[in-house]
Amino acid sequence: MSANTLYSIGEALIDMIPSKSGCDFAEVPAFSPRVGGAPANVCGAFTALGGRSALLTQLGDDPFGHKIAAELASHGIDVSRVPFTTKANTALAFVSLGADGNRTFSFYRNPSADLLYSASQIDPAWFQDAFALHFCSVSLVDSPMKAAHDAAIAAAAKAGAIISFDPNLRFPLWPDHDALKRTVLDYLPKASVLKVSDEELAFLTGSENIETALPQLFTGDVQLILYTCGGGGAYAFTRTARAFAGSQKVQAVDTTGAGDGFIGSFLWQLARDGVTRAGLAALEPLQMERYLDFSNRFCGLSVQRYGAIDSYPSLAELENA
Repeated sequence: MSANTLYSIGEALIDMIPSKSGCDFAEVPAFSPRVGGAPANVCGAFTALGGRSALLTQLGDDPFGHKIAAELASHGIDVSRVPFTTKANTALAFVSLGADGNRTFSFYRNPSADLLYSASQIDPAWFQDAFALHFCSVSLVDSPMKAAHDAAIAAAAKAGAIISFDPNLRFPLWPDHDALKRTVLDYLPKASVLKVSDEELAFLTGSENIETALPQLFTGDVQLILYTCGGGGAYAFTRTARAFAGSQKVQAVDTTGAGDGFIGSFLWQLARDGVTRAGLAALEPLQMERYLDFSNRFCGLSVQRYGAIDSYPSLAELENA
């Protein structure tokens, strides 16, 4: 692998996509399995654009686990470090879609194979070729997987990689919402790139205003904050500069994986331009605006298709849209 490899750690699962949108779970007549999980999706977006990515997770030795591994590999994602276990099944996430394309989740994950992935399965030597390591909060529940995150983050940071964190809050997985908030705030300082959505800001900071919240978010190693507002566009902030790019109006049919597509495509641009962890703080407004516009357009195409990784456009598709 080249030094531009994106590593992503956390869950890979099956999103059960409803055959009918605009209704509750009880009214959905059928579900179809699609490969998902935010860390896998981020790899998918990065690779769809021509980047190299590797997923760090564990799958159940079951038909769903093997489906995930085969499909991720078919998209060019390196799954050579993904073991299978018979100790738990592959995670499932049943999704219902509102009329606006927004989702509600019901998880089958207590525990799932990914949560049994342990720190002893992380080899620090993997990260010598890492451009970045991406992670979310879904797999930071109290489990062996949390310790695996700690080991991977420490090793990637020591290797000089960008540490990318998207809290990607999933409240159904956290009966104790205070524990979720504490956990996210504990991991914030470890990140060099932080992505947060308008739906998450108030929960994490107590403020609905990004300008007011910035001092709380620029903590520890954080150098770049990406603030996404769905159809309202996206913002980027360093400690000395800021940028904004609006989103084009599109008819969304499925927003599954949209946020993952945004951060995956943004990280791909950083890798393409050789932006290192040390260079994040020097990003200029026009450069960040171009990155935001690119990722907004990437997501705009994605949400007009069903699924997550399957919906991500290639660079050629994006340039020709």
